[in-house]
Amino acid sequence: MTRPGPPGDGLGRPPRWPVLVAAGTLVSGLVGNVASNLLSELADSVLGPASIVLAICGAIASVLFELRRRRAERESAAEPPETVATPLAAGPTLPYPAGFTGRTEQVTAIVDAVRREHAVAVVGRRAVGTSSCAVQAANLCRDDYPDGQYYLNLRRGDRPRSTREVLAALARILGTTPPRSSRPDDLTEAADALRGQLDGRKILLVLDNVDAPAQVRPLLPPAARTCRLLLAGAPTLAGLDGVVSHWLSEPDPDDAVELFATAGVAAPGERNRRPDPRTDPAVRKIVELCGRQPRTIRALGYRTARHGWRSVDLLETLRRAVDAPPHQRVPNSPAVTLLTDRDTAYAALSGGAKRLYRLMSLGPVALDRPAIGALAGRRPERISALLDELATGAFVVGAPGDRYEIRPLLAAYARLHLRDAEPARRRIAAQARLARHLARRAERHAANLAVTASLTGREQTLPLDDDPSGWFDLNQELLLAVVKVPVGAAEALPLRVRRWWFRLAVALCGWYAHEGRLDEWAEVCQMVLATPTADDRPEIAGWAHNELGVLRRRQHDPQGAAAALTLAVAERGRRGTAQARLNLGLALLDLGQLDDAVEHLELSRRHRSVADRAGHALTDLALGAAQLARDEPETAHHHLVKAANTFRSVGDARGYAAALTNLVLVHSRLGEHLDAAQAWRAALHEYDTVPDPTARASALLNAGATLVTTTPARAGQAYEMLAESRRLRERWLPTAGLGRTLLYLGDAAEVLGRADDARRHWTDAAGVCESVRDAAGLAAADARLLDGRHAATGTPPADVA
Repeated sequence: MTRPGPPGDGLGRPPRWPVLVAAGTLVSGLVGNVASNLLSELADSVLGPASIVLAICGAIASVLFELRRRRAERESAAEPPETVATPLAAGPTLPYPAGFTGRTEQVTAIVDAVRREHAVAVVGRRAVGTSSCAVQAANLCRDDYPDGQYYLNLRRGDRPRSTREVLAALARILGTTPPRSSRPDDLTEAADALRGQLDGRKILLVLDNVDAPAQVRPLLPPAARTCRLLLAGAPTLAGLDGVVSHWLSEPDPDDAVELFATAGVAAPGERNRRPDPRTDPAVRKIVELCGRQPRTIRALGYRTARHGWRSVDLLETLRRAVDAPPHQRVPNSPAVTLLTDRDTAYAALSGGAKRLYRLMSLGPVALDRPAIGALAGRRPERISALLDELATGAFVVGAPGDRYEIRPLLAAYARLHLRDAEPARRRIAAQARLARHLARRAERHAANLAVTASLTGREQTLPLDDDPSGWFDLNQELLLAVVKVPVGAAEALPLRVRRWWFRLAVALCGWYAHEGRLDEWAEVCQMVLATPTADDRPEIAGWAHNELGVLRRRQHDPQGAAAALTLAVAERGRRGTAQARLNLGLALLDLGQLDDAVEHLELSRRHRSVADRAGHALTDLALGAAQLARDEPETAHHHLVKAANTFRSVGDARGYAAALTNLVLVHSRLGEHLDAAQAWRAALHEYDTVPDPTARASALLNAGATLVTTTPARAGQAYEMLAESRRLRERWLPTAGLGRTLLYLGDAAEVLGRADDARRHWTDAAGVCESVRDAAGLAAADARLLDGRHAATGTPPADVA
């Protein structure tokens, strides 16, 4: 028999909690079912479907708002603390700068100025560090002002305080009566009360973020001798009476790197294995790409350390965004977005000034007002105010010739803003407008080169805008930079840009050819060939090879000219082949390949349009020279007379003179000495108005050679002509023409009875002909030296324009 235990020992009766749990579960289930049925009936009968949708949208919106709030908290935690923390309104005590580093010399200069002067303004472009330097300097000398050191920020958020608000805030700090209104009398009364309160007391008053002189003008000049006023703000403060300004520029590279490294140390969770930024060459390049802007450098250094970005990868990302051509798309990068978002100086600009600043980065060098207007799609007079705003903010600087350019230190930063804010289509449109403007002006000036050259020979002075050579000289750097833009790009130029870019390159080469600047001419052609556009468009590559062939022929390299022109003939279409074949025929004529030269010249004539009269005249001129070299004077006479008539009818004086120069040789071969004399007189008369020293030297050579071989009695006149031809040719490198000139100069000297001069000229002719590989001229000079008498075995060269 079981004996019951004592009460409370838990053995006499079963536990109660299972029963209570079961009962609670049953009751809660019944209550939940009833509540759900009631809510469903209420939703169906009262709320309706629209209310249900609205409730769901509200729930989703609350979730999204919470996610954005947490993201903003994370981003704010990923930023370095402000260098100058503005104190609360109730405590205007001078703050201590957080994380200040570098700029020792500049801060020392500010401290010395504060101790000497009553009012000092630390001025510079926005976000350059004027506030931090001013506060740092004030803290270094705060012991000199035991009666108080006060700080007031004259900016509330992004809004500057008015003059009344500034005086009212200072009145609360110093315990004086604030101004009753914004009337000038009330402002003056409040300012006088402040001066009376400061009189005789050693107080340092720091006014930060002064955006306009009007905010502090009632306080100037400070009446108290012992009180000091330290301002920090915009460059316009430099013009205030009674204020000594100290311009604060960007930190030097060493200070900028130190700022980057110091900001990274403050990042939580920084890895100790991270390389020291002070010894990393990539960091030095990164701060230069940031324009050495302190706020941007601190944010980037902090973010780099927090997220563990490698400096090499960061530099490559920024370089890709800066160096990529405007028409090339580059993926967005958080680093680029960070830099553009932290540029507070840029954010303070007006919308029009921001756009103009971005677009001016497309011009790699200084631009004049018409070019800037074309870039922005505005008239030049409409951009004057915007340029003034950018110049005041130290974004752009002036250049000679009323031109403007982005400060070199900010050029890369401006390209980042361009990449971030302007879509590709707008960048392409601006690039096309600039190329079109420059191409049209270059073409207009290139077309006037010959006219201006003839006026210059008459000692007439032209304005710069009407002087083609002066305009090209002034804008040469810009034109070269625009032509060089697509070099190294991964994509060909868009169609709307390519058209004007190519026309600009053609006009620029025309100027170089006119000026005889062969190296720069070749450089432009090589630039064009190095672009993907030349690979994509064979006609552009053909034009560049044709230009190279022409300039190599002018450099007396017929083999190199023939090679380049052969490529030009292969790459250009039928319409562009005519000129290439003409030039190739001339190069083959220089090489002595007469049959091949005549064949290409005939093909050139067939491919020319009937309306191209000047082109047909050039081809006839070249055919006449080729037939003369083949010793067919009758056929040569036909082509040269035809060329001379055409040149004269179209008003081409240079071509007409070149045809007459070659006709001198034809008439001499045919024994028509009077016609030859008439031809060389007419040619020299034309060259009096044509600025072409090389062609004039050829005409003088042909005239002198004709006189000395056909009319020995006029050897004296022939000697003078040949001597002038020699003087013209000795300005350049030795050529076959110089060798032939010396050869006939010796002949004239022998006819005049000056045997020693004759042998000296023949010896010089032999040396020149040997150096330029003129076999016929060398043989004629050797024959004269061997025989010791006049042996006219050489043939004067033909001049082909």
